[in-house]
Amino acid sequence: MRVFHVQPGAVTETHTLPLVLPPRGFVWVACGRREFELEHGHVQAALQVMCGTTLVDLHVSDLLNNQLPSHYDYTSQYDILVFRRLAAGQSETDMAQPGAVLTEPVRRGGPPVLRRIDTSPVGFAVFDRVLVTVHPAGCGVLDQYAARLLASAGLPSRNAGAGLPTSPADQMLRIVNHMVDGYLDLRRELTRQLDHWQAELLSPRTRFTNWNSLLDARISLHQLDEICEDQRSAIQDWTEALEDWEAGEAIGGQRGLELLKVRSRDVLEHIERVVHHVRRLEQNAETAVQMHFSAQSNRTNDIMRTLTALTAVFLPLNLIAGIFGMNFEFIPFIHERGGFWWAMGSMVFVAVGLSVYFWRKRYLRSSSGR
Repeated sequence: MRVFHVQPGAVTETHTLPLVLPPRGFVWVACGRREFELEHGHVQAALQVMCGTTLVDLHVSDLLNNQLPSHYDYTSQYDILVFRRLAAGQSETDMAQPGAVLTEPVRRGGPPVLRRIDTSPVGFAVFDRVLVTVHPAGCGVLDQYAARLLASAGLPSRNAGAGLPTSPADQMLRIVNHMVDGYLDLRRELTRQLDHWQAELLSPRTRFTNWNSLLDARISLHQLDEICEDQRSAIQDWTEALEDWEAGEAIGGQRGLELLKVRSRDVLEHIERVVHHVRRLEQNAETAVQMHFSAQSNRTNDIMRTLTALTAVFLPLNLIAGIFGMNFEFIPFIHERGGFWWAMGSMVFVAVGLSVYFWRKRYLRSSSGR
């Protein structure tokens, strides 16, 4: 468990829950899901002392649920936000053993970048001056943002506190924005992998055999689309709830409330960018598959057209050979000295004539030669 006291110009970290609310700033309590499951009694007692209330049992269950979709809920004393992250990490974290990091990653198909995206939920309980966050085991988001927070507090005096959050709600939005931007950092590698598959699908010189990975990628992209939709709905509910907030001192007055609304809209815009990118990748993968089968169909049509033309060329030749192979005693040219050469000449003439005719009709050319 990591406990931070954030105040204007300074951030201090401890590993014990405070027994009294500091006179300035706010307290951020960050813990793992398994740790919160074991220590939530102490957390509830600390919240009772600092905020005069505790978390509802149903909200505690939501924070402990490692498969809950993104959603928003509230009470008169605090707000609850569960947000599934899209960050590089170990997949299936907390699925089999809550709070334990898997030593062996689950084997899945699809691009490596999709296998590295961790969609475990992160829970936020936002009070007036206290923020409680529940993270999956080995959460890189917590470590990265905590390091950034401490680094911001260590800036020179003229810049000290310039990047520090002013309230628990501001802190929550910054963490959520950090999680969303984590996917935006991965999109370049994902786009490169899908572009490589598209090139293989449309190349006439290669035979694409990686269908299982492509199918897994399409399924994963569809799941990401659903996760992003839940994220957008949760942030939209949060943004609508901000309209009923009062400009109190805990959030920095009217200016602080306006900054919260601006940051909420910015987070929502980032999520919409992720949704747009995921849907575009999913559409590109579907289009590449359709173009692949269309190209295969065109190549098959070219082959069948060529074979049909060649069959039409040799059909008259078989007819001539069949006529002169009939078992009749009297057949024209059958007993003449030059009959064989007349038959061969007529067969060559017919074959050449039909070949030239089909060539001019482009029946013997491929579609790429047009």
